[in-house]
Amino acid sequence: MAYDDLRDWIKALDRAGELKRIRTEADPILEITEIADRVSKSRNKDRQGTIGGKALLFENLKGYPGAQLLINQFGSARRMRLALEVDALDEIAERIRGFMDVKSPQGLLDKVKMLPMLAEVGKFFPKTVATGPCKEVIKRDNFSLLDFPILKCWPKDGGRFITLPCVITRDPKTGKRNVGMYRMQIYDERTAGMHWQRQKVAAEHYRDRMRQSVEHDGGAGANARASVDIMARSSGGAMLAPGDRPSGRMDVAVAIGTEPAVTFSAIVPAPPDVEEFIVAGFLRQKPVELVKCETVDLEVPADAEIVLEGYVNLEELRTEGPFGDHTGFYSLEDQYPVFHVTCITHRKNPIYAATIVGKPPQEDAWMGKAVERIFLPLMKLTIPELVDINLPIEGVFHNLMLVSIRKSYPGQARKVMNAIWSLGQAMFTKCIVVVDEDVDVQDIAEVTLNVLNNIDPERDIQFTMGPVDSLDHASRLPDYGSKMGIDATRKWSTEGFGRPWPDEIVMDAKTRALVDGKWKALAKELGLE
Repeated sequence: MAYDDLRDWIKALDRAGELKRIRTEADPILEITEIADRVSKSRNKDRQGTIGGKALLFENLKGYPGAQLLINQFGSARRMRLALEVDALDEIAERIRGFMDVKSPQGLLDKVKMLPMLAEVGKFFPKTVATGPCKEVIKRDNFSLLDFPILKCWPKDGGRFITLPCVITRDPKTGKRNVGMYRMQIYDERTAGMHWQRQKVAAEHYRDRMRQSVEHDGGAGANARASVDIMARSSGGAMLAPGDRPSGRMDVAVAIGTEPAVTFSAIVPAPPDVEEFIVAGFLRQKPVELVKCETVDLEVPADAEIVLEGYVNLEELRTEGPFGDHTGFYSLEDQYPVFHVTCITHRKNPIYAATIVGKPPQEDAWMGKAVERIFLPLMKLTIPELVDINLPIEGVFHNLMLVSIRKSYPGQARKVMNAIWSLGQAMFTKCIVVVDEDVDVQDIAEVTLNVLNNIDPERDIQFTMGPVDSLDHASRLPDYGSKMGIDATRKWSTEGFGRPWPDEIVMDAKTRALVDGKWKALAKELGLE
């Protein structure tokens, strides 16, 4: 059964022994980050030393009497499985694979066979309800963002940041909703930065809204559109030609403290035409219930702890940052749109949900590994020779991808690299390493052994230019730089390799079986039990 809300999820964490209630006073300014950082890098003694620590519910927050703050809720592989209600993340991948394997019906019998699956798909779509827990308290006046225990995470951060928001926007062309997760720097009681990077969906909604505004206000056709298309740097903001200033605003809603499938769906690389609320419904096998906002034309999860309603002005940018980011370095100041709050609704005694990012491993590492496992089948749609991928936690998602392939023609490793660089957010991958299918990419030692033995650097390393992650501080320009691919597959004669390729050292099966039969006694003698 799907979790009803964040509180139901907290109860499940408690029952599973995955939650610690912290009654010692803790300050949202820096102190909670230090505590959570230590816990995220600790090991659960009752879980065979697995890293990640426990989820933490702070119940004594300095300056916020009676408030509660949840952090590190997704901070281990076990909790990610618990959040998505599976014994293994591959179960979700198999469900995705099952839907992808459906063939177009050829006759009446095929159509009848599809009816149960169509009925199941219907369970995924969100439904709008009249009201919900997030409407228990409605504040159109006399409200402040500072009423909530929002974190300042690291010493050089530009201020306090909302770090685990579900930011909801609507495509001005199609009307489809998007749910993204973009940090929000608090400027004052009613405004915050909206850090949607240039390549994010919400930033595209913002640009489309600007284009509509310029054209509606009499912009000079193609010239006006072109001026909007050169929008600014990493920020998703805009630099327009004189006379082409956009006017108006774009509605935005922010849900904080949603049940885990909704929160997780905000970070998944969903196909462009699939709303994240549908992804969440698929993950939880139950539709997400939505309610209409009070002051903007958007819908939000009915069970959210806190909802911020508001808008961004199309012509307003403000300095945002620095921010201690998941790369382990501070992302620097830049210009981003400003979110103006028009109304706050929340549950009675709302629980504030947050996360921190920084040097890995952190909570976001386990969320990223879940994305890796779940969406491998979707990658295989475009790259069918893929066997497995690994995004090492230390590679902070966009710096390193290890790939194993079923090689069947010369140059295939390079084809795979280019295919990955053409896939959505995978385009930011700085280094791609491709190995043969018999190399376990989840075993870093095995990958290292094979890569360093199998490559001739000048022959097997290629460089290309293209878009890079906005957080890449080493790139020559913001959002643009070089990427590297390494072909560590066995080289064939048809790839110009004329020498014999040596066999890997492997003991014969007969000898292995012989020693297997003696190993228990040997292990005792050797002290290896």
